[in-house]
Amino acid sequence: MGGGPGRLVAGRYLLHEVLGRGGMGVVWRAHDQLLDRPVAAKELHIAAEGDEDHRTRMRRALREARAVARVPHPHVVGVHDLVEFEDRLWIVMELVRGPSLAARVRRSGPLTPEHTARLGLQLLDALRAVHRAGTLHRDVKPANVLLRPGGDAVLTDFGIAALDDGEMLTSTGQLVGSVEYMAPERATAQEAGPESDLWSLGATLVAACGGESAFRRHGYAATLHAVVYGSPRLPERLGPLRPVVEALLHRDPRERPGADELAAALRGVAAGEAADGGAAAAPAVVGDDVTVVLDRAPDRPDDTLLAPPGSTAVRGVGTRRTPLPGRPGGAGRWLA
Repeated sequence: MGGGPGRLVAGRYLLHEVLGRGGMGVVWRAHDQLLDRPVAAKELHIAAEGDEDHRTRMRRALREARAVARVPHPHVVGVHDLVEFEDRLWIVMELVRGPSLAARVRRSGPLTPEHTARLGLQLLDALRAVHRAGTLHRDVKPANVLLRPGGDAVLTDFGIAALDDGEMLTSTGQLVGSVEYMAPERATAQEAGPESDLWSLGATLVAACGGESAFRRHGYAATLHAVVYGSPRLPERLGPLRPVVEALLHRDPRERPGADELAAALRGVAAGEAADGGAAAAPAVVGDDVTVVLDRAPDRPDDTLLAPPGSTAVRGVGTRRTPLPGRPGGAGRWLA
């Protein structure tokens, strides 16, 4: 059976109120009676003992705890303990006293491009640490970013993290994660690497600065289609952040920026620098069938340029390349 307020888990963790609910469990505010400190206790949803789903969830929960525990980082939530209590697995974590990024945007409205870029730098640093540990987060989204009282971002909820030293836990044909923040290669069951987390970071930054998801459509199927085949809806308020997120949201993971180039671009936006230095600002993407305007020939044999009568050629959906903002004193460059 599950826990409730006032219940003592494993003779140590006193539960208070529910902080949040997700696909894999419930997060409680709790108190560590042994060390006399506030904690967050995540109660994992599991089936009856012996059921295959139970075993899958238990393995996934162990992976979550191990994934986070091996990444000590100021912008990654800390894991304190892992206990099994009355047929439930509990992950005891650092208690972050602040709202999620999703809640912050709902309550107070979208962030400025500069503020969004500063949070993006923190999350990028967190993802770099996660990736160095051989882990993919696989569910980066505004709801999984917590904000400390001082405003710093904390990446949390590694419930579907995939480690590079064990089997994947997704069932055949099953999509695990939030589809509107899921990279196209994951949505189509292709091999996914760190670039997929960066795509999700880009989608998260759009939601934080633009106020809504770039790929959310009416219904699950339409949203999935937009992720795999469509173009992101990017509002004008993104300003200098627009070319950065367009680069991150390339359908081809090989064409997304690396972490170093992305960090440099985000630092420029955070400092209030506009795109200049010879790299034209990327035009807005409107609807699902408009792509970035190019004034050059295809640079790969399989590239397709579409040119409606009387218009400038545009690259077909899925193969566009977008310049990041130019650096001070130098021209912007195409991503490799």
